[in-house]
Amino acid sequence: MRTTKIHKNTITEFIKNGKTEGTPDKEIRPIRFRFLKKFHNYLIIRSIFCTFDLNKELKMIKKHLITCSVIFGLLLLVKIFIYSTPTSFETYFWQSKGSPKDNFSIEPYFNSLNFANEPLPLGDPRIKQKMNSTLIAHSYEALQTSKLHRQAEKWFPIIEPILKQYGIPEDFKYVPLVESGLRWGTSIKGASGYWQFMPQTARDFGLKVTNELDERNNIRKSSIAAAKYIKSLYREFNSWTLVAAAYNIGEGGLKRQMLKQSQDDYFKMKLNKETASYVYKLISIKEIIENPTRYGYHNRASRLLANSNAESNPIFDPNNRRNKANYIQILKN
Repeated sequence: MRTTKIHKNTITEFIKNGKTEGTPDKEIRPIRFRFLKKFHNYLIIRSIFCTFDLNKELKMIKKHLITCSVIFGLLLLVKIFIYSTPTSFETYFWQSKGSPKDNFSIEPYFNSLNFANEPLPLGDPRIKQKMNSTLIAHSYEALQTSKLHRQAEKWFPIIEPILKQYGIPEDFKYVPLVESGLRWGTSIKGASGYWQFMPQTARDFGLKVTNELDERNNIRKSSIAAAKYIKSLYREFNSWTLVAAAYNIGEGGLKRQMLKQSQDDYFKMKLNKETASYVYKLISIKEIIENPTRYGYHNRASRLLANSNAESNPIFDPNNRRNKANYIQILKN
């Protein structure tokens, strides 16, 4: 069988024009057939791979659509939640009161907020917004419990006269409510008791802390130690808000931040998240205890004696036979 050699240019010309010059038809025919057969196979293979690619693309599109749908749904839920949440304490206040804003301004109320008679700085929207958020977070709608009021009713008559004896502002009685909820226990860092003393600090101010005995869990003795500690902090910082911050972060930590930032105003300092919100929490706890109905708490909470003097109206009156045993037991603890 004779093999016909055809130049490369001839094949190129054939592909372009379908014919060649100077080449007999009998030689072109088998080449044309083989070329068409290979081209046909190529088209089949390509169509198969295109089908696979199309399926792959469809799967990817499906995945993207599902992801986008989930994200859109989450954004929609967040938007609904934001619109259903009061944007400020002013909104919350008037929603709970159901009174028109035109007859009264909420500003005087915010201007009256203070800790140990040291007021909040006025005219700073950032501070006002933070105070708003903290007040709402401690409302009955958010907490759904009057547990803090019950603890205040139980233990404030023991704490208040001790603070008064040492010349400490009464607002510091809210410190153990923020620290421990007025329930003794031990934190991860080792702070324990109602006032959450660290072991060495407790020893420095007269408490016994051993494996057998831990006086940090004694409400009366730990309150005396706390009063001494708070008094020593005030001698150092000369500001009750700074004293509260130092109680939380430690006097050494607060001093370092004051030197680093060249700042002695608590509300303008950049502190860790817990300490930065500490005084706001104290003010919020003070507000819900002293003005419970304003924050949605029940009538029973409004009758608590958190804002009263323990000596003038004690909850556990030792002269009352019914309460005498309970009162003596609390003093022993």
